[in-house]
Amino acid sequence: MHLPVMPREVEEWLSVRDGGTYVDCTAGGGGHLQRIVELAGDAGCVFGFDRDSEAINRLSARFEGVSQVRLIHDNYARIIDVCRENNVTVVNGILLDAGLSSNQLDDSERGFSFQREGPLDMRMDTSKGVTAADWLNDVGQEDLAVCLKQFGDVQRSRRMAAEIIKYRHKKPFQTTTDLVAAVKDALPFVTGIPEEVRTIFQAVRIAVNEELESLDRAIRDGINLLAPEGRMVVISFHSGEDRIAKNIFRQLSRKQNTLAPDGRVESTIAPLIRLPFKKNLEPSQAEKDTNSRSKSARMRVAERMGS
Repeated sequence: MHLPVMPREVEEWLSVRDGGTYVDCTAGGGGHLQRIVELAGDAGCVFGFDRDSEAINRLSARFEGVSQVRLIHDNYARIIDVCRENNVTVVNGILLDAGLSSNQLDDSERGFSFQREGPLDMRMDTSKGVTAADWLNDVGQEDLAVCLKQFGDVQRSRRMAAEIIKYRHKKPFQTTTDLVAAVKDALPFVTGIPEEVRTIFQAVRIAVNEELESLDRAIRDGINLLAPEGRMVVISFHSGEDRIAKNIFRQLSRKQNTLAPDGRVESTIAPLIRLPFKKNLEPSQAEKDTNSRSKSARMRVAERMGS
């Protein structure tokens, strides 16, 4: 069963109002979406995005007959386009819970988990793009090293990339077991499953799905959609994800000066958002103890300034 991460904090900081319009950018198992719908009431409108068609199918069954819910099978990077296509120009709140759902991790056919043998796919939308296997069989060594470092915080990323490339020359990647074996071959002195397996799976998944590019666009466009006093809540599970949210929020919460060619301040743009708290929030210890998936979660919140 998929448990939503930081549900109490989401409810508190998203501050859903009766009759408001909200967007759950990663509807997944529907836990957060369900609570947003309840709080928005019969007059509310709630968009639920997901790139995964299987998740959309499950959500369609769960919310059948619930007129407030509009399910969107699309990348949340298209949030502003989709809202406009639905004649929505402003929303009262946006939730962006990055990362994977338990349903995706538990399905061996999706290839997200190193603990289950299956096709090395990793695509969030299985109707588009290249699989992780195809990506690994084609990527250059330098690009792979950068991916492992930036998306997985992998130590000795250049060496690990070289070993992975070496492995594919012997045997093209096809299954999750192949990638596990490549990492283990690179670390013969480690017994059991090396920690690098988890971080390399994470890095490859992020690269295949272009997750950080989508996250950056969704945050920037989403803030432009917010009504005055509307809030955006971002939950991340990786330092790169959290860094994107932190940097965008920091930039847009400050005055921006426009400079003339001679260096003079030509105009000043007021901050677009305010930050209810500067640092990120972590789940409670009680939640970490009962939901292991929440341990790496971090939350940031931005509120659109009034106009």
